[in-house]
Amino acid sequence: MELKVLRLEDGARVPTRAHEGDAGLDLCACENAHIGPGERWSVGTGVAVEISDGHAGLVLPRSGLARRHGIALVNSPGLIDAGYRGEIRVLLLNTDPADTFRVEAGDRIAQLVIVPIALAEPVEVEALTDSARGDGGFGSSGR
Repeated sequence: MELKVLRLEDGARVPTRAHEGDAGLDLCACENAHIGPGERWSVGTGVAVEISDGHAGLVLPRSGLARRHGIALVNSPGLIDAGYRGEIRVLLLNTDPADTFRVEAGDRIAQLVIVPIALAEPVEVEALTDSARGDGGFGSSGR
């Protein structure tokens, strides 16, 4: 499968895999940002993508940024629908209580994973079928 990528800025980098066979394509910042403790910032990648029908893009955090700097994604995962053609922007959150996180253009800030989707049609019903779990939600497994 191809993923068509349009560079919107001269300094933008086409998403790439760090290792052959990796699920995620690294997304790089196309602009600098300084994110203070507890702050969030929308960082542009300078690229737009054309995702094939029947698929979606998930923007996911990079584990190294989380471990080393406390950087998370505000809306993880971010969802890119097949029809979206605008710039991919990444909403970074600095969870570190003391240090400012500095993003430089070219830094890897997130990952893009392309996944197939089922286009389910909602159908209103009077009741749902029973299951072993039932309506057990948060904490229902006892762990």
